[in-house]
Amino acid sequence: MSDRTVEHYVAPIDPADAIEVDRVNLGDRKSSLWIDAWRDLRRRPLFYIAVVIVLVVTTAALFPSLFTDLDPRKGDLAFSNAGPSDGHPLGFTRQGYDVYARIIFGASTSLSVGVFVVLITAAIGIPMGALAAYYGRWVDSLLSRIGDIFFAIPYFLAAVVVMSVLSAHRNVFVIALAIGGFAWASLARILRAEVLQVKNLEYVMASEAVGRSKFSTLVRHVLPNSLTPVIVYLTIALGAAITAEATLSFLGIGLPPSVMSWGNDIAQAQTTLRTAPMALFWPSLALTVTVLAFIILGELIRDALDPKARASR
Repeated sequence: MSDRTVEHYVAPIDPADAIEVDRVNLGDRKSSLWIDAWRDLRRRPLFYIAVVIVLVVTTAALFPSLFTDLDPRKGDLAFSNAGPSDGHPLGFTRQGYDVYARIIFGASTSLSVGVFVVLITAAIGIPMGALAAYYGRWVDSLLSRIGDIFFAIPYFLAAVVVMSVLSAHRNVFVIALAIGGFAWASLARILRAEVLQVKNLEYVMASEAVGRSKFSTLVRHVLPNSLTPVIVYLTIALGAAITAEATLSFLGIGLPPSVMSWGNDIAQAQTTLRTAPMALFWPSLALTVTVLAFIILGELIRDALDPKARASR
């Protein structure tokens, strides 16, 4: 057997002609559900319009003195139903109150009711929907039947009954409890459907496999990945809650007349609709624009978080 050395021919390689196949391009943009959603939202002009309106209303609710230094409770019958004048751009109400000042200060009440309703809805609906879907069996049957009972009761009709019974204790928290206490069933259903999908994913099974308890897995892994539809629902629900408060106040069973809110101002201005329609128009416009902004914002977020909706545009 010979000890001949076999030489292998290797073709010369020009580094300029080399093709990098497995190189990871670290300069690529990061991608995730929320990052992709933000990239979609910032291309939508309606998103900026809705955000600006929401920020303006929120700022007016928190810091009304930034927008006006007039006292919304100081009325002068000498200016009853008077039109716009210097320092009073929107005119006066029948009682001589400045319409602009009452709209600014009324934003706090209307927005507070909406926020409280959302908090109450989330506090009841999230645990009910998450526990029912994740634990299943008798827990799901029990909580789902309770949710069906509340779902079968129109929350606005229930709020009318509650506010009629508690007419001596009408305030922001009571009206928020009357609305949110019956509006959580829809949120529970939405979250239940989402948790049913998430709980069968691999990382959830891995969490349970390493010995983590079911409740810990639910809180740390399942819920954070199931809250996308909840955020969208609560954004839209905030606008609906503001509308519900205004409707109840307009019917005379919401907040007492002494409390400034857009619903109360609309109710008081309806008697002078023919003689001074602008006193009703301005608070109605503020209510409509605010509710529309929250609804549009919720719809845009929903579309941005849906990959199918993004791909269709």
